[in-house]
Amino acid sequence: MRGRRGSQRLLAVQEVDAPESVRDFFGLETSMKVVVRRRLITLDDQPVELADSYYPLHIARGTRLAEMGRIPGGAVTLLAKLGFTPESEPLEDVAASTATSAECAQLGLSARTPVLVLTRFTTSTNGTPMEVSIMTMTRHLQYRQRKQAS
Repeated sequence: MRGRRGSQRLLAVQEVDAPESVRDFFGLETSMKVVVRRRLITLDDQPVELADSYYPLHIARGTRLAEMGRIPGGAVTLLAKLGFTPESEPLEDVAASTATSAECAQLGLSARTPVLVLTRFTTSTNGTPMEVSIMTMTRHLQYRQRKQAS
């Protein structure tokens, strides 16, 4: 990405019903809400990713996580200040999907465009499920993974 410019725009911050995977990870009942921060990620001013980060209400309510606006140092820094330091190896699930009509509109895609959906489940070092991020991507995905002996 040398010479390229990445940015993000906060689209919404709201209390919502959690998607099933988020609800299951947080151990919530169906009727319980979560806070979601929805962002549009751009590369050279072109949309490349939708990133939705979900937080349990008992962690987010009354903090900047639940407010519209940038968080100085980012959500991870704020979470650590609140006593929720993220574990060093969150669980990530990657799946291929077809973009929904809403995703096509936001990302400037034509109908039925394939996308990658990366879901990251993060627990704090004290064992508390603290964040689920669902990232819908139109671009190449590359990352390092620590190998463990079996």
